[in-house]
Amino acid sequence: MNNINQNNVPTIKLKSIVLDCPYIQALSDFYIRMLGWEKDIVEEEDFLAIHSPLGGVKIAFQTNTDYVPPVWPEEPNAQQQMLHIDFAVESKEDMELAVKHAISCGATKADTQYCDEWTVMLDPVGHPFCFVVW
Repeated sequence: MNNINQNNVPTIKLKSIVLDCPYIQALSDFYIRMLGWEKDIVEEEDFLAIHSPLGGVKIAFQTNTDYVPPVWPEEPNAQQQMLHIDFAVESKEDMELAVKHAISCGATKADTQYCDEWTVMLDPVGHPFCFVVW
């Protein structure tokens, strides 16, 4: 049965955000440590996913041997970010704790920060992500 909504659009759900990287095991292990998530049971040689015990959207990792990390902040003629992930925290105090924890897991705090409402971080292969007070 087709699931078409009142606007004549099929039901589409976001299942995962996929990050390209040179080594899926290493990057997935970083996010597992940082988020306390779990690795999916099914693994392929060049693709795997992790999930929150609470459910929701997964983060998946796909091997790309030609991966080039994005430059933050953006620079002309350099590899630009394709997307970034925002992780919600409940307070500025929680954001400070999340930043310290992420650094202890292998993240780097970006040199350029634009405001106090979020903190830009870089994962071990250079994908930007943010902790945001929401």
